[in-house]
Amino acid sequence: MAAPAGLPAEAAGAECSEEALAAALADVPELARLLETDPYLKPYAPDFQRRYKRFNQTLTDIGENEGGIDRFSRGYESFGVHRCADGGLYCKEWAPGAEGVFLTGDFNDWNPFSYPYKKLDYGKWELYIPPKQNRSVLVPHGSKLKLVIRSKSGEILYRISPWAKYVTREGSNVNYDWIQWDPEYSYKFKHSKPKKPKGLRIYESHVGISSYEGKIASYKHFTCNVLPRIKDLGYNCIQLMAIMEHAYYASFGYQITSFFAASSRYGTPEELKELVDTAHSMGITVLLDVVHSHASKNSEDGLNMFDGTESCYFHYGPRGTHLLWDSRLFAYASWEVLRFLLSNIRWWLEEYGFDGFRFDGVTSMLYHHHGIGENFSGDYHEYFGLQVDEDALTYIMLANHLVHTLYPDSITIAEDVSGMPALCSPISQGGGGFDYRLAMAIPDKWIQLLKEYKDEDWNMGNIVYTLTNRRYLEKCIAYAESHDQALVGDKTLAFWLMDAEMYTNMSVLTPFTPVIDRGIQLHKMIRLITHALGGEGYLNFMGNEFGHPEWLDFPRKGNNESYHYARKQFHLTDDDLLRYKFLNNFDRDMNKLEERCGWLSAPQAHVSEKHEDNKIIAFERASLLFIFNFHPSKSYTDYRVGTTLPGKYKIVLDSDAAEYGGHKRLDHNTEFFSEPFEHNNCPCSLLVYIPNRVALILRNVDLPN
Repeated sequence: MAAPAGLPAEAAGAECSEEALAAALADVPELARLLETDPYLKPYAPDFQRRYKRFNQTLTDIGENEGGIDRFSRGYESFGVHRCADGGLYCKEWAPGAEGVFLTGDFNDWNPFSYPYKKLDYGKWELYIPPKQNRSVLVPHGSKLKLVIRSKSGEILYRISPWAKYVTREGSNVNYDWIQWDPEYSYKFKHSKPKKPKGLRIYESHVGISSYEGKIASYKHFTCNVLPRIKDLGYNCIQLMAIMEHAYYASFGYQITSFFAASSRYGTPEELKELVDTAHSMGITVLLDVVHSHASKNSEDGLNMFDGTESCYFHYGPRGTHLLWDSRLFAYASWEVLRFLLSNIRWWLEEYGFDGFRFDGVTSMLYHHHGIGENFSGDYHEYFGLQVDEDALTYIMLANHLVHTLYPDSITIAEDVSGMPALCSPISQGGGGFDYRLAMAIPDKWIQLLKEYKDEDWNMGNIVYTLTNRRYLEKCIAYAESHDQALVGDKTLAFWLMDAEMYTNMSVLTPFTPVIDRGIQLHKMIRLITHALGGEGYLNFMGNEFGHPEWLDFPRKGNNESYHYARKQFHLTDDDLLRYKFLNNFDRDMNKLEERCGWLSAPQAHVSEKHEDNKIIAFERASLLFIFNFHPSKSYTDYRVGTTLPGKYKIVLDSDAAEYGGHKRLDHNTEFFSEPFEHNNCPCSLLVYIPNRVALILRNVDLPN
């Protein structure tokens, strides 16, 4: 690995003494392996030592004070409101700033003070309500509840428990109701979790927008109508966003108000469990988009000002507010905040059967500056020192430790734009413990090319650099576009490519226009090269696989509360007279070929060619030969491409095929023979016909399948 910019190797070595390095290696079990992989991290060995010791000390403290992280992460079993075996009710809250805590609701005709909690040590409060004489349930399933908090200033506050498991909003009500969710028959999972995929192909999904109808779709709709599509497309994982309850729908699920409640917009908790279980029956892994980087500042429905103070779950003062997101920031060093967040992680794994998490906003967590105004250059000094929030980093390590201890096959993904080294290295090496990070530079590169450059000015070397610029042994999820690019104010790749012509020229009954032809061909090529070259996993946001027209915009005052742009028109791919089916077909066959050949789990590709004039990129991965001709007009006959092995090659995927909306310029019966003729530093080579704006995958049929 080359030294990062701004870090001369000669100077770096002087920053860490031999004694300090030896001490770090002694304290961090597998730090030597990390430093062997990347020697330029040696000057920062004491930082990894300090981080690991903080994590280990916190784990030890949890063991000594709470009986271990297993017990500590079960906070949801005691906090909140629970029906006891005798029919009574046990209630517990943490409200250190409160002068008094009371429970009220339907069960006591909303008398605010008839059931006071007893104050315990460390800001905790508890209440036991004995059963009725006939031993019937005191607070039946579906009852409405509220906590009444008397603040130190004497103010009376009505609050939802931070541990509430179901909240809903009736009719035109502004605020949410806390509902006691205690059904007589809860959903029983029928299917075991699928094995951890070798190559992760993620379908990023939002339940609410999954229907073409102008309304919020349901868990049931997604289970019955969308899961079969995902399975058919060859994805082996779904990433569900906007599941944790959020009062503001247009926040896309990133302003959480109730962390333990599955969003009631789409249905009941039992219906979400059925969705997860059905996905498992199809062999699909299910990840939750978890938001522990911040919380909504909504105090009526959320955690903010829960006990009448601004510093209950969050930092006090300016440190507790994210200026760009207008939200609250957790105090990760607080014992009860750790309990709350780690218990939240465990809740989604155990209660709903999720197989892991995509952690949102990790960059904001990692640094005191939250990444605001920072242009990360890759200089290692940016990732160490006082700007790093080591309280948050300790929490991240604890969360990954918990997830992988409970379920070793679980998957965690970091949304980090900074590129912090070792974030996806094992905790035993001093790393953050994530399995993958999102390759966030890739979609930015495609948007930049489409916005700012003519096709003939695309730089092949720069494309390859962006797709391959990742840390050795730290796995990446590559994606050409995600939900970020679909939002109003931006455009999807299909919209950048074809824009208004998508409304008028997508019929197969009309000839290709130059715009639609270019758009369809480049859409396929961009997605395939990202899939094959960009990482160890691949992600697609729902609908983008077939070039879903238009942007995404949730109902709000600015659009007259319209659902027109908050829906996915999957029926477009079912219409044989529309060209959307071609992109859908290509996406499906691309995924299914990866399933058979496994390039995502193979070592990083060997790129043999990135020819600027010819606009050709060629590389090998998983014993497949990938050839891309990005030239807008030039096709090449008898084009020589380097290979590592001799043998007979045949086409296994051709973006120019008729079923993908191509021009059918290639004969799939053609056999290509690689011979020991050195080319582009490869010992062998073959000759191919590669038309303009076409991607080809060739397989050596002489090799074992």
